[in-house]
Amino acid sequence: MEATEKYNARVQKVNSLVCVGLDSDVEKLPEQFKKLSQPQFEFNKWIIDETHEYVAAYKPNIAFYEARGTKGIEELKLTIEYLHERHPDIFTICDAKRADIGNTNRGYVSFLFDWMGFDALTLHPYLGKEALEPFLARKDKASIILCRTSNPGAGELQDLLVDGKPLWYHVANKVANEWNKNDNCMLVVGATYPEEMKEIRKVVVDMTFLIPGIGAQGGDVKATVEAGKNGDGRGMIISSSREIIFSADPASVTKDLRDSVNAQLA
Repeated sequence: MEATEKYNARVQKVNSLVCVGLDSDVEKLPEQFKKLSQPQFEFNKWIIDETHEYVAAYKPNIAFYEARGTKGIEELKLTIEYLHERHPDIFTICDAKRADIGNTNRGYVSFLFDWMGFDALTLHPYLGKEALEPFLARKDKASIILCRTSNPGAGELQDLLVDGKPLWYHVANKVANEWNKNDNCMLVVGATYPEEMKEIRKVVVDMTFLIPGIGAQGGDVKATVEAGKNGDGRGMIISSSREIIFSADPASVTKDLRDSVNAQLA
């Protein structure tokens, strides 16, 4: 099954567009997990066990694991293996924002797609299609290209006008019309910029958006769903990280987000 099909099948199965960001900063973990020999893995297992029935995807940000060296990478690997074993239909995204020349990217493909086993990877577009070809060529995996990110300073480059259009418009247009030959591309479009999201949706039609920025960053669910939904009323991976995983009741917060999104789609 190709990656986009896998995601859509999971959405259909659990009636959810929610992605939980496993941004398991070891310094912020509850004390009972910090004491364990594999704190990030044990915490991630707990989050997965609490939330899986309400989610379509999980998205670890690899920085929180790389910060711990080999132990962190090992615990990220164990997390993905746990998902493959217990919930193989759940879509997995490595939030790594990789970009390099093509030869180097082949190493990332081997590490993150093949050894780690992720279904999808976030990528920078700045080096162009030629450099990203090792990712784009993988029909079984999803390449999630940064387009309009959720951070406050995103506009410094992304809003620069090129031929009268902002740079994010050109990225969306390139990905939709030139890079997506294998129907395996998605776009990162932040919930904090719903007006831009609305314009990007017009350009890319039904392509799926990974949407960070809900929760701690202040993105609004109603505005996001109205701007981001595709012709099927889907086409979104709505991600929340800190607000869920560091809450007192991750299951309840995840269910509430799923229900809130679905209420806007009704």
